[in-house]
Amino acid sequence: MSEAVPSKDRPKSSWINLVVDFGPLLVFFLAYRHFAPPSDDQGLGVVVAVTKGTVAFMIATVIALIVSRWRLGHVSPMLWLSTALILGFGTLTVLLGDPFWVQVKPTAIYLLFATVLFAGLLRGKPMLRYLLQSAFEGLDEAGWLKLSRNWAVFFLFLAGLNEVLRQVLTFDGWLQAKLWGFTSLSFLFTFTQIPMVLRHGLGQESKDEVLTNPPHE
Repeated sequence: MSEAVPSKDRPKSSWINLVVDFGPLLVFFLAYRHFAPPSDDQGLGVVVAVTKGTVAFMIATVIALIVSRWRLGHVSPMLWLSTALILGFGTLTVLLGDPFWVQVKPTAIYLLFATVLFAGLLRGKPMLRYLLQSAFEGLDEAGWLKLSRNWAVFFLFLAGLNEVLRQVLTFDGWLQAKLWGFTSLSFLFTFTQIPMVLRHGLGQESKDEVLTNPPHE
């Protein structure tokens, strides 16, 4: 692998963060739709499509990890944890041929992040700052603590929502909700945090960084 780009030369383009964060999930969606059987053939065909989509998802996740290291110069602990769980649950999905594992994977990730954030709050530490490895310019300690608390609660909400949706929707319906619904909810929630972090010293020039670098699965 090439050496990391020096700090002064690292690109600041927000599209790189977005590709790293959400590209693998989009690859999974497109691969699944490509291999998905007709709507009247929902047996083994779905399992095959899920398996192939999961393999593509795992490969795309590893590529995203490499891109983050190469282009952004670092890999955040949040991305390391997400990748480890994606590869773990993805392997179970492929080996067992059971979509359950790829569907329950987001729940596990959300609960893990919520647990880490709440544990940090009990110790008076804003763990979100360490998970993201971001230093939003000007944001004070109280702002980081509130942001960690709010994301911890939101992660619990997403975990519960994922469990409900995977129980009541078909796999195709769940996947579309995961890609479009959860992504939209995450961006909407991130946007609602802007007034609070601005009150706690976040510089106006850092607002775009918050919107393009939210915590993600």
